[in-house]
Amino acid sequence: MSEKNVIVFVCEHGAAKSIIAAAYFNQFAREKSSSLHAIARGTHPDVELSAKAVEGLRRDGLTPPEAVPQKLTFADIESAQQIISFCELPEEYMDQARHKTWWDIPAVSEDYETARDMIIAKLRAMMK
Repeated sequence: MSEKNVIVFVCEHGAAKSIIAAAYFNQFAREKSSSLHAIARGTHPDVELSAKAVEGLRRDGLTPPEAVPQKLTFADIESAQQIISFCELPEEYMDQARHKTWWDIPAVSEDYETARDMIIAKLRAMMK
């Protein structure tokens, strides 16, 4: 059986919170020389990434891990060591992998910096 080394971040639109979380997770994983990497997915993906998320990440010196929002699939779930969602997951995915929900992150469209800082704090705690 292959090692599951993917962390899947999921938000409703796959355009902001999951993008920020995956970008920062991947940066922290590289700094720790970890074999883990993150992807961003959406349950109902938008057609493009959030402009506020993209602009904020670029200001922070990071590149979004996806060019456009991607829909969560069973293949993503099967490859995941863990799923972290910012929204309700579709019922068919609930028992497929370890999963946590981070409900308390504010909307990126309202305050990128606060959302980013809260996501970073959770990532740092997770990666200890």
